[in-house]
Amino acid sequence: MTRANDYPNNTQQRTRIASAAARLIAEDGISDYALAKRKAAHSLGLPENTHLPENSEVDSELRIYQRLFQDEEQLVRITYLRQKAAEIMTIMQRFNPYLTGPVLDGTAGRYAEIDIQLFTDSAKDVEIFLLNQRIGFEHSTPRSERAEAVLTIHDEDAVANLIIYLPHEERINFKTRDGRTRQRARLDTVNKLLIATRTDTP
Repeated sequence: MTRANDYPNNTQQRTRIASAAARLIAEDGISDYALAKRKAAHSLGLPENTHLPENSEVDSELRIYQRLFQDEEQLVRITYLRQKAAEIMTIMQRFNPYLTGPVLDGTAGRYAEIDIQLFTDSAKDVEIFLLNQRIGFEHSTPRSERAEAVLTIHDEDAVANLIIYLPHEERINFKTRDGRTRQRARLDTVNKLLIATRTDTP
């Protein structure tokens, strides 16, 4: 029987797992980092109780992978998704939108979805607004207990999740699963990022 002690928790092993997980995220569209790390460890023949790398380590390897193998493609995709995010945020201004997730931090790949946080007293108000704007949506399962609801919009070949919170949550710095502060940006910052990415896009 293989034991955890047979595979010491060293930097090299963590890097191997993070690198394999990054490839799964970039190539197979896996968005759940925990799942990607488990599948990566399994593909490397490591036992289930292997210590897995932090999400930040996977992010670092993902950036390396995208730069080496998807550089031009990924830059075009980031620009497209940020443009879509800016369009949606412009429409949703009354609900205090913030862009967050991989489209903001620059790791969004082929299958990444746009995550936009909204802050309002009632998720129902957002639904009514979307219906009045004739924007189709569906309900998705919230990934956080803080969220009141998640409304998902399918726009051409982009998917946007509107993650709705109560107004007082806007003052809180949300954390990732590994304890990092989750970045978020208002529309003016997204527009500045768009200018920068367009400059670099072929």
